[in-house]
Amino acid sequence: MNAESGFEIKPVYGSGDVAPDVDRRLGEPGAYPYTRGVYPTMYTERPWTMRQYAGFGTAAESNARYHQLLAAGTMGLSVAFDLPTQMGYDSDDPIAHGEVGKVGVAIDSIDDMRQLFDGIPLGKVSTSMTINAPGSLLLLLYQLVAEEQGVAGSALTGTIQNDILKEYIARGTYIFPPKPSLRLVADTFAYCRAEIPKWNTISISGYHMAEAGATPAQEIAFTLANGIEYVRAAIAAGLAVDDFAPRLSFFFVARTTLLEEIAKFRAARRMWARIMRDDFGAKNPKSLMLRFHTQTAGVQLTAQQPEVNLVRVAVQALGAVAGGTQSLHTNAYDEAIALPTQKSARLALRTQQVLAYESGLVDTVDPFAGSYVIEAMTDEVEAAATALIERVFSFGSSVEAIEQGFQKQEIETSAYRISQQIDSGERVVVGVNRFGVDEEEKYEPLRVDPAIEANQAARLAKLRAERDSGAVGSALEDLRKAAQGTENVLPPMRAALRLRATVGEVCHTLRDVWGVYRPVEHF
Repeated sequence: MNAESGFEIKPVYGSGDVAPDVDRRLGEPGAYPYTRGVYPTMYTERPWTMRQYAGFGTAAESNARYHQLLAAGTMGLSVAFDLPTQMGYDSDDPIAHGEVGKVGVAIDSIDDMRQLFDGIPLGKVSTSMTINAPGSLLLLLYQLVAEEQGVAGSALTGTIQNDILKEYIARGTYIFPPKPSLRLVADTFAYCRAEIPKWNTISISGYHMAEAGATPAQEIAFTLANGIEYVRAAIAAGLAVDDFAPRLSFFFVARTTLLEEIAKFRAARRMWARIMRDDFGAKNPKSLMLRFHTQTAGVQLTAQQPEVNLVRVAVQALGAVAGGTQSLHTNAYDEAIALPTQKSARLALRTQQVLAYESGLVDTVDPFAGSYVIEAMTDEVEAAATALIERVFSFGSSVEAIEQGFQKQEIETSAYRISQQIDSGERVVVGVNRFGVDEEEKYEPLRVDPAIEANQAARLAKLRAERDSGAVGSALEDLRKAAQGTENVLPPMRAALRLRATVGEVCHTLRDVWGVYRPVEHF
């Protein structure tokens, strides 16, 4: 049997399968090369942060769900935004028709952000926002709402995904071409260092590549290659590596292939530590630490016999915890069908709580260390991922490889291979190609109110009628001038958003200056 990453999985492993000098490759927990975890005590003093990804419909509906999750014991919030927000369009833009509030919450202005976090103390809650092309805008709106609560930027903790390069590879919610997009990322690094120093300015994501079909080796290779590109962009913008690298974070998937996933997480930590120390000369130990959030694999959830997904998610979460994640989101069992219900979201959180408080996993650091199979697999994944990174940079840079379609083609090839294995029955998916049932039980999904789009449009009309349009226009012109020059665009962007400029208006201003990205088709 072969692992998803391509190497052979042996029926039996022994000491001869582990390369010599394993102690050096392991190190101690909390010390270089961080194979065993980024902190000396890991979960023995406190568990990972338990996040639940939520956001749908209106800001008011999502706010109610956040209060429910916090009451159930969630330690951090993860915000899902609808597609128009992700693409930088207002809810009343014709291109947004039919998508408002569907896959996340609609955020058009500071009014919506204020409603989204009503009654939630932003100085005490860690918030992760899954937003990329307009990530800096949503962070600024969050900062402005926190200021209204009396919370200083220095007290805010959380993460914006802000990983635009993976959008060109796997997900597609890009707006601007790669070069100005990288500038916006670097501007966000610099802004947060001064204004929001505890914020994780980017979550370099392999998750969406994995959801598109990337193998574990491809997932970490292409993610770390993108990470290298962001570090290069920040250094080129004049930032010192140890000034921003401690705030970099990563985002990975956890699949049901438990042993390979544990090995993947350990290999990724070791590789990043070496890259930052040897390639970029980072001196601060925090610059070498690959800290990451994990989400269980949505692509592996099935609409058939959806309750079986509870078992899949538990196995996936076990892999993430045994692999040393810093925070975790567990998918609800019904997400292959619709947005999760309140009950299914609570069950997903309870899965993490069982692992944290009943399994004993928190009693010791890196419980699989020294296992013949885990150490051999960690080396195998690392070797495969290192070879792929070298192939990426044979194009010159991650961006140039993206423009040639390299990563996308590699992922699509892997996805096709896995699909063939499922179709043939070689790879078993319980309830799909084996162990089916004659008749599925009826399931009532959560439905999004179609009136949301009209309600958001009415809110926007009211906002435009009430605000000082002249002041907004002047602020947007200041943003345009900054984008045309070299100054950091976030301060004028914040000024415009404070005056109730909309997400769409800000993004359209930048589109006018930077243009939009049109991918080259490769046949």
